[in-house]
Amino acid sequence: MKEPKKCIIVDDEPAAHYVLANYIKQNPQLELVFKCYNGIEAMDYLRENKVDLMFLDINMPEISGMELLKILPNHPKTILTTAYSEFALESYEYGVIDYLLKPIYFPRFLKAVERFFSTENNIKTETEEVFVNSINVKVDGYFIEIELNQLLYAQSFGNYVKLHTTKRTYLASITTAELEKELPENFIRIHKSYIVAIDKIDDADKDFVLIKKEKLPIGITYKRELTDRLKNKN
Repeated sequence: MKEPKKCIIVDDEPAAHYVLANYIKQNPQLELVFKCYNGIEAMDYLRENKVDLMFLDINMPEISGMELLKILPNHPKTILTTAYSEFALESYEYGVIDYLLKPIYFPRFLKAVERFFSTENNIKTETEEVFVNSINVKVDGYFIEIELNQLLYAQSFGNYVKLHTTKRTYLASITTAELEKELPENFIRIHKSYIVAIDKIDDADKDFVLIKKEKLPIGITYKRELTDRLKNKN
């Protein structure tokens, strides 16, 4: 069996430590090596010790979790654990693996840990992209997870975006520009109002693409890149 991955908890709430420590103990692939109650303790420990994974709260005194990520130039892979959902999109700019909302349930914890191990197991070269299989977006005031293999296309709707999936359509509180930053390379903007999944395109001509019988317009400035990407697809 491989050496367990070393992890730390950074949270000012003892109750959160109790829950996370219990979850970690149930996973033999993880080893809890330190518990911190504020960002200063975490910084001091990380200066002297190698850590593979950090469970990090956002709302802490003196230094918040987001501030800690900004301060540390080479922080461990991080799973955020917080009661506050408004920083989810910003957090992914700092290489955060997942964003767990409290109260944290064991199945959701396990899913986040599996994401961590999938990043560990991916041997990447300079030309390989990091695989992202889902995104978290706010719908009706709550963050939900959208599996990217189910996302057909995204449609701009003012300060919102309609996410058309194989199951249903969601109206998410995010702009098209913000969403585009979160999506992996198999998605492409074809119009100022549309982003589509390349592998979900059923047909295309010079002015439209067809996805599940829906005709979506192609903007003039996006035609060349789309044409090239479709050639590579085939």
